[in-house]
Amino acid sequence: MKNSFYSIGKEVVQAEINALKNLKKLINKDFDKIVNAIIKCKGKIIFSGVGKSGIISKKISSTFCSIGISSFYVDAGSCSHGDLGVIQSGDIVVLISHSGESEELKNIIQYVKRNKILLIGIVSKKDSILFNASDIKILIPKVKEAGGIVPTSSTTSQLAMGDALSIASMHYKKFGKLDFKKFHPSGNLGNKLKTAGDLMLIKKRIPFVNENETMSKALKILNLKKLGFLVVINNHGINTGIFTDGDLKRLMQKKKKISNFKIKFFMTKKPYTVEENTLASELLLEMNKRKITSV
Repeated sequence: MKNSFYSIGKEVVQAEINALKNLKKLINKDFDKIVNAIIKCKGKIIFSGVGKSGIISKKISSTFCSIGISSFYVDAGSCSHGDLGVIQSGDIVVLISHSGESEELKNIIQYVKRNKILLIGIVSKKDSILFNASDIKILIPKVKEAGGIVPTSSTTSQLAMGDALSIASMHYKKFGKLDFKKFHPSGNLGNKLKTAGDLMLIKKRIPFVNENETMSKALKILNLKKLGFLVVINNHGINTGIFTDGDLKRLMQKKKKISNFKIKFFMTKKPYTVEENTLASELLLEMNKRKITSV
């Protein structure tokens, strides 16, 4: 008989769903206090925890960094051996713990209280050292761990709370796609967030031609630049039109002698233009829709 584990998988997921439902009910005005403290912080947001909670702390810190909020994770154990020096006046310390009683956290708690550094506690035990010492606290509801022993539902709740705090802070900062791109220049996500400004031609690479130039000279520039189009400008440097290979082919079907005519008589006026912060993905869709190859 083959082993079947999908029912266990469903039970684990359901246990974590139940934990998140309970967490949602307990989000209150203390959540607002934490977000306000974070967005007003002049220093760094420092996260720490022990064991699995430490791993969650590190992930949450990374999320805050990705939305432009100065943050990093410090190992709680290392704080007893010199790393407390990274925590300075003006910083905020966020400690995440299930029990709130871990020995490694006590030195951090004593240090921040002694130096009057704001302490935020995310903890599941109300009658704990961390809960009582925190200036602002969030109580994660006690949950049934999926499987009964290993931290699962509790760490899922911690992670969800960290995500909620980071997204709330992001909304306050009005942190958008282009801001996000600054911190994610590489990878698939970075490519999706490329803009017209990242891809456009600049300076001498742009095939400019004055609208009063003859077609003879304009076609020499078209052949020289080998880009398949010309950007037509007036004497003030303002774009007045565009001329493409396609325009030339259509023109030659109607007229044989065009050399001495000015390009302004044949250019496409009011061409489609975009702002430089237009996402490349959106631009490509619009180009396909309009059946054009140059913008």
